[in-house]
Amino acid sequence: MKIWIKNPLSILIEDGTDARGGIVISDNKITEILVLGDEPSEQADQVFDASEHVVLPGLINTHHHFYQTLTRAFPDALNKELFPWLKSLYPVWAGLTEELIHVSTRLASVELLLSGCTTAADHHYIFPEAAREALDIQVDAMKSVGIRGTLTRGSMSLGEDEGGLPPRNTIQTEDAILSDCDRVINEYHDASEGSMMQVALAPCSPFSVTEDLMKESALLARKKNVRLHTHLAETFDENDFCIKVFGVRPVDYLERVGWMADDVWLAHGIHFNDEEITRLGKAGVGVTHCPSSNMVLGSGQCRTLELEKAGSPVGLGVDGSASSDCSNLIQETRQAMLLQRLRYGSSGVTHFDAFRWVTKGSAACLGRDDIGEIAVGKQADLALFKLDEIRFSGAGDPLAALLLCGAHKADRVMVAGEWKVKDGEAVGIDLEELLAEHGKATKVLAQ
Repeated sequence: MKIWIKNPLSILIEDGTDARGGIVISDNKITEILVLGDEPSEQADQVFDASEHVVLPGLINTHHHFYQTLTRAFPDALNKELFPWLKSLYPVWAGLTEELIHVSTRLASVELLLSGCTTAADHHYIFPEAAREALDIQVDAMKSVGIRGTLTRGSMSLGEDEGGLPPRNTIQTEDAILSDCDRVINEYHDASEGSMMQVALAPCSPFSVTEDLMKESALLARKKNVRLHTHLAETFDENDFCIKVFGVRPVDYLERVGWMADDVWLAHGIHFNDEEITRLGKAGVGVTHCPSSNMVLGSGQCRTLELEKAGSPVGLGVDGSASSDCSNLIQETRQAMLLQRLRYGSSGVTHFDAFRWVTKGSAACLGRDDIGEIAVGKQADLALFKLDEIRFSGAGDPLAALLLCGAHKADRVMVAGEWKVKDGEAVGIDLEELLAEHGKATKVLAQ
């Protein structure tokens, strides 16, 4: 199948290539970029008139907790900072079942697709007795939606009775964790170009796993050639915890357990000093900026530009829906631009910076060079937005308008050359039925 996306209203191409004639897709890849007036070298099987569309590379979400869609705006967790917020929710999440994980994963995946997201990394670290094979459930759910995925096999092994934060009914033994990590990598990780599913290892955080598990996870990840992910330096409380329990700050701890490397990306990465940013950048450690979550929990601001300048890839994540309370990646991109302007000024951060973080920067965090940009040979992952809502009336620059005027839904989304969203609706998804099923699941978990 050869598809010509013809004459876009505007198109985001990093190197400024003239693409006013559109782009040509053959099967799952971009094969041609056309200047205005040119036509494909071979006749297209399908022509899509994009003259009313702004075309972006598919947006990439590098940190999420899909199951948390079941606990949005949870009453007992409102208006709390990270540690008390977690303590309010751990007992609820301990009630997760396979059915609840399946429906929450489907709902989050559809919500992301509708916002222009084509690749999503999920960090799942709750494995209660009723959902020991949670990642298997997630793989099935994501395949049913058609979004590209990186599933990070999370873990918690340090219970509150041992000085950690999570209650004992939410943790696993380290032998069980490592055994299942090995299993899911063998079953689901696809390292090939254009892969639709990859696996990474993701001990949850310094306050929920032991130092031994961090080290063993790194050894296993490198043996299997997969990436590593964790939360780090999200709050002052976490920094204080690391100093009290491990005797060092989080970045020193990261180095001690063998994680200071370019196969690692961190969620949040807020409370680093200048020397730590230099070390992280030199090692090539990626950082996911989660602006909405950081604002909701009052955690702080990621130092994005300093991290990039030092050499760290910076991507974006919507984080868990219990802290950001939605899974809308184009809205998160706007939040990133606005929050970072508070740090660097309105001329210091542009819409192009935010778009870079959510595309090429996010791809780098996930260790992928086949997605994240519109270029010949890259995967045909695209997000197309129309500017026909009242919020866009009078807008001049179409690309800037997406963020400044607050785009919140894509009109068309393509993953690996296939339309997954058409006319603002997810293809093959009965949204009304999904919402009803998810609503029932929410009530079951809250009981």
